[in-house]
Amino acid sequence: MKETPEQRSRTMRAVRSRDTKPELTVRRFLHTAGLRYILHDRRLPGSPDLVFPKYRTVVFVHGCFWHQHANCPAASRPRSNTEYWSRKLTGNVERDARNRNSLEASGWRVLVIWECEIRERDALDRLAETIRSSRIR
Repeated sequence: MKETPEQRSRTMRAVRSRDTKPELTVRRFLHTAGLRYILHDRRLPGSPDLVFPKYRTVVFVHGCFWHQHANCPAASRPRSNTEYWSRKLTGNVERDARNRNSLEASGWRVLVIWECEIRERDALDRLAETIRSSRIR
């Protein structure tokens, strides 16, 4: 049965921008690994999901659809209202690039873990190791 525009609107309003399941999974894993962080620091461009000042590193936990993960099946665009979705999703990707450039220009290491990668324990292990390797001396 096809979803009505009102149902879709209600569903989209329920989408969270923070404390998502993928973000909570990453947070729990990194905390258990002994890494301490600040959440959603609004003083930094893009309010990164996790900020590791000790390592001068930030982590964004990106949803594959919302941030258009290249070559990921979850990133396929809706077939209805294509103009809206194209503008919205392209804008998200452009904003992500601006935030990344701004953070890197300020001396931050920017890491992204994608929603589809979180299911892989190796990806989380690599993320933790990459953060640790960034330690400021």
